[in-house]
Amino acid sequence: MKLRKNNIIYHELLGLNVECYDKKFNSIGKGMVIDETKETLKILTEEGKIKSYLKRCCNFSFLVNGERIIIKGEDILGRPEDRIKRI
Repeated sequence: MKLRKNNIIYHELLGLNVECYDKKFNSIGKGMVIDETKETLKILTEEGKIKSYLKRCCNFSFLVNGERIIIKGEDILGRPEDRIKRI
């Protein structure tokens, strides 16, 4: 399955460039996804720091094939291997 706007929530997010926003769409961090748990995304920032963001409290903008894809954190709650079961 090719990574696209309509199926990103079912894909592995590790390695993708991401910008994190609070619920009011104020930018709170950006970098590359290096780990994902049921509740969080861990991001390696441009400054080389590792930060964790709660999925339920944030919105995320992923850069995929030159296109920005914005998704709600609630849409990616759960483990990656469990999200695919929701198709």
